[in-house]
Amino acid sequence: MAPIEYNRNPEEKKGTRDGFGKALVEIGEKDPDAWALTADVSESSRTHWFSEKFPSRFVQVGIAEQNMAGVAAGIASCGKRPFISAFGEFSPGRNWEQIRVSICYNNVPVVIHASHTGITVGPDGASHQILEDLALMRALPNMNVVVPCDFEQSKKATWLLYEQNMPGYMRTSREKVPIITTPETPMELGGSNLYKEGRDLAILSHGPVLHQSLLAAEGLEKEGISAAVVDMYSIKPIDEERIKALAKETGLILTAEEHQVSGGLGSAVAEVLSSFRNDAVLRRHGIYNRFCESGSAKELLGKYELDSKGIAEVAKEEVKKNKG
Repeated sequence: MAPIEYNRNPEEKKGTRDGFGKALVEIGEKDPDAWALTADVSESSRTHWFSEKFPSRFVQVGIAEQNMAGVAAGIASCGKRPFISAFGEFSPGRNWEQIRVSICYNNVPVVIHASHTGITVGPDGASHQILEDLALMRALPNMNVVVPCDFEQSKKATWLLYEQNMPGYMRTSREKVPIITTPETPMELGGSNLYKEGRDLAILSHGPVLHQSLLAAEGLEKEGISAAVVDMYSIKPIDEERIKALAKETGLILTAEEHQVSGGLGSAVAEVLSSFRNDAVLRRHGIYNRFCESGSAKELLGKYELDSKGIAEVAKEEVKKNKG
């Protein structure tokens, strides 16, 4: 399959949370049964645009994320289509049990939007840098999980989860990131997008780190290392066929994510690789079993080697180690 074109010199930056907020309004205009709930963070989680246009379908529960999940499940059981939106540290971080029992066990169509995820939250520090949410959410039955890389893909992700008519989770960021996709860029549940072909290794990433991975691949090319880059935006279900093909084609896979290396994208890829006979090597790169510091998003991506320079260095290390 040929690589998909992307914006190599993006000038515009927007937060992925903004894409969610704009798509939520679009859904509200189309579907009178669409509702939105938040936990005292309507502007930060971008539900305020919905509340201004559809106040009768907006619920401000206050600082009560557990109650928010339960209320949303009740609304959904009445035939409505609720979205809940808050900081990832508190939803799903604080209300996971209510999501599990009230939403997933009953298989009601609630979409959970988590903003302010990963280390790109920056100055808020470790208490707000949710780095374990993908592990929490992809383990749940009846739950789809997606991680959009930019504003345009976030809009698509919101619609995509809404269209499934079942529980869904999407992870967005506060930091403004370059818009590298277009309204025409494909996105489907269980899919992935190949942006660059390569023979020496494949870099699998998503979210804000995807752009850094593309920049890393461009730099590696100048040093004679050919790196494929794939956007693994769908974490659950995951594109198993893509992973299997890359394992056979390159023999070396590097995952890069602003999440603990346990339980996230790297672990999901490892599960696929363990399901068939192959000789591929996997390096899971992300946050290595620790809490992180406070700083700007740029500073933290650099410190934890999740910027283009850091990803390139890890890639070179693995190519040298495994391919001589």
